[in-house]
Amino acid sequence: MPNNKNISAVAELTTKLDQVQAVFIADYAGLTVKEQVTLRDLVRAAGGNMTVAKNSLLKIAMTNSTFKETGLPRELEEPLRGPNITLLANGDAVAPLKAMVEFAKTNDKNLPKIKAGVLGKEVLSITKIMQLATLPSKNELIAKLMGTLSNPARNMVGILVAPMRSLVYVLSAINKKKALAI
Repeated sequence: MPNNKNISAVAELTTKLDQVQAVFIADYAGLTVKEQVTLRDLVRAAGGNMTVAKNSLLKIAMTNSTFKETGLPRELEEPLRGPNITLLANGDAVAPLKAMVEFAKTNDKNLPKIKAGVLGKEVLSITKIMQLATLPSKNELIAKLMGTLSNPARNMVGILVAPMRSLVYVLSAINKKKALAI
């Protein structure tokens, strides 16, 4: 018989899982408390949330929300063993993951080590997760798109203004020539 504490923890996890774009599970064993706090702050600044939950409760919550129709995939059975930290990516799935991966690269222990990930309802391989982590963030992609879209307009303005600019240069040269002749 489950106790009330576990029931409320599953309900809270299920609610969180329903609201996120992606979930990443990582092994954090070996990180100091100070490193964990730093990691949480970095992930929070990137728009994510980190939580430590019992693996059994996380399995139940994932079955209740993300994998309601299909049940928990076998690919998540193994990663949901041992000490895990769960990264919940709210709006942008890439930015919090990128923050975690960058933290692991700068950390001497190379922790946390990502074990599994879910984007939408798709379970991602470690290769796909690392590819996601190397993608530019949503804001960077929007900035690149805006730059690409504005370049043709900027070029068109330059082309339209060129004849007038040339006329001004010619008139200015004629004016200087007349001034020198006097």
